[in-house]
Amino acid sequence: MTDPARTPFDGAVTRFFESEAPDEIRETVRKARDDSVILDPNYPYPRRLGGKEYREAYRILQIELVKLQAWMAASGHRLIAVFEGRDAAGKGGAIRRVTENLNPRRAHVVALPAPTEAERGQWYFQRYVRHFPTSGEMALFDRSWYNRAVVERVFGFSTAQERERFFLQVPGIEQALVSEGVTLLKFWLTISRAEQLRRFLARERDPLKQWKLSRIDVESLGRWNDYTDAIREMFGRTHIAAAPWTVVRADDKRRARLEIMRAILSAVDYEGRDPGAIGRRDPAIAGDPLTIPLA
Repeated sequence: MTDPARTPFDGAVTRFFESEAPDEIRETVRKARDDSVILDPNYPYPRRLGGKEYREAYRILQIELVKLQAWMAASGHRLIAVFEGRDAAGKGGAIRRVTENLNPRRAHVVALPAPTEAERGQWYFQRYVRHFPTSGEMALFDRSWYNRAVVERVFGFSTAQERERFFLQVPGIEQALVSEGVTLLKFWLTISRAEQLRRFLARERDPLKQWKLSRIDVESLGRWNDYTDAIREMFGRTHIAAAPWTVVRADDKRRARLEIMRAILSAVDYEGRDPGAIGRRDPAIAGDPLTIPLA
């Protein structure tokens, strides 16, 4: 039994699970004794990818990522990858796997805190632009300018006028990046509500993972539908030909990570690219917002 006094926010996740979560979600989580079982009945696979199969594919893709980075350093190519998604969907973990064997001097992870007073007085995109890559570099954003489209809408951190201005500006900015020769990739990691709640409960109980829980995470538990509405609007207004979204079903972190690596490697025609090593992409796990269901 979890002691609320020893958990973040006085056991708020457990309280939500016990008294506020929809009955069907609560029952799904309660019955899930085997962590390898996928909770979403609509997920295309019943169990998580096996460790041996994952490790074999992972090693091959890591070699290709190193080859990609070496080519980028020699050619001056630039790449930006934006990682967005539901809370606890695995954005940070996916980024760590992409960069695990890369030279950190040329592969920058950008995870910005809340804006300062000075930043709030700037053009909204200004604090993100300063982290865009120079020649031969890649930048991976663990959350990005799309905060304005989703989190800020759900929690009222920005006005309707500010969000409208954002939606009017972002396609042009992304088109300009692509026109400059930058490879721009936008990933949205989606998970089922039951899986999100299971991960939050695991974080709350594990002293080594409690730091991952934030006040926003806790408050978002009861706003699932508000998030869904915001996500649909974001896709409708920013899924553009120059910079499309790739939606990744992340209930199985292993499959999601492999598909993200394959998407990155497939997006750049780097010297020595081995299509056989990259492998076939799984359209049931990663695709555009029209083909992958939004949890």
